[in-house]
Amino acid sequence: MKLHEYQAKELMSLYEVPIPEGRVTYFPDDAWMVAMELGFPVVLKAQVLTGGRGKAGGVKIAKTADETREIAQELFGKTLVTAQTGPQGVRVRKLLVEKVSSIKRELYFSITIDRTIGKPVVIASKRGGMSIEEVSELYPEDIIKIPVDPAVGFLPYQIRRLKYDLDLVEQEKEISKIVSNLYKLFMDKDCSLLETNPLVLTDTGHLVALDAKIEIDDNAIFRRKEVAKMRDLTEYDPDELEARFAGLNFIKLDGDIGCMVNGAGLAMATMDVIKFAGGKPANFLDVGGEATPDTIAKGFEIITRDSKVKALFINIFGGIVRCDKVANGILQALKTVEVKVPIVVRLTGMNKEEGMEMLKNSGLAFS
Repeated sequence: MKLHEYQAKELMSLYEVPIPEGRVTYFPDDAWMVAMELGFPVVLKAQVLTGGRGKAGGVKIAKTADETREIAQELFGKTLVTAQTGPQGVRVRKLLVEKVSSIKRELYFSITIDRTIGKPVVIASKRGGMSIEEVSELYPEDIIKIPVDPAVGFLPYQIRRLKYDLDLVEQEKEISKIVSNLYKLFMDKDCSLLETNPLVLTDTGHLVALDAKIEIDDNAIFRRKEVAKMRDLTEYDPDELEARFAGLNFIKLDGDIGCMVNGAGLAMATMDVIKFAGGKPANFLDVGGEATPDTIAKGFEIITRDSKVKALFINIFGGIVRCDKVANGILQALKTVEVKVPIVVRLTGMNKEEGMEMLKNSGLAFS
């Protein structure tokens, strides 16, 4: 689950991490009023759950009241197209208005999970303000990686290393407090990613988290109810949201071949096969181990709602779920949902023969 920048900063503030003075706004007049309270110059930042906002024109500085109103009116309701959104873009519904900070140096700091070693890893660099991917490609020697043992936490000697590598000897107490508190936030809220880029050193010699990104592990949301309340449902595709509530793992794509598969790995392999054959998958849909008539019907309903879908491919491996159970689910679902496109069914694994026999004897035009 991704958080907006303003939400991530609210959490950071609770953990005593310095952030710029500012407030989220929902209308152009609100943005103007907040800017007047803060004093100029201010920065207006589109609040969308995607990266690359700056390059797409979603982050702008205003030096006057008139300029603030003009920029706010331009950004509110705008469809922001970034490298991560695809051509459809995302709509801007909120703006974060902040006082502009005086910047002496820009740094990078993040914590994520290294799945190879099974531990959190702190990633930092003296080259902040640009994507860490660019830094990794152009200046790999400037990237600092520190694995952290979750049993003991972020230790003092690791913080000292970070202090020297980032040239923050004069800010020893400040950087120690900030990175310790960010690590505590990461662990307390079951984050899969916590990033501030840039973490800036101001002209007055203080550190401020100028930008913030937090992603929460979806598997831990059930025990983080205070964070679950922060989910912005307006930022999700309605079909993906409906599928989530139905217990389906669904992601809409831009192809014309609908896919219904059990298991994420098989689903991705199925999409690859379709691409290799010259087709384009219209979606990723993992029905999981509970391929009941209700879940299959819901899958049919969501997939065929897309007018671009010309065919539906059902690919099931009978392991946790039996093929005859899936076949029964397909037949029951077809009684309640009208599917007007051809359906290709592949069943293999447990009770494959029984499942295929059920489909052949159903009276439907299976070939």
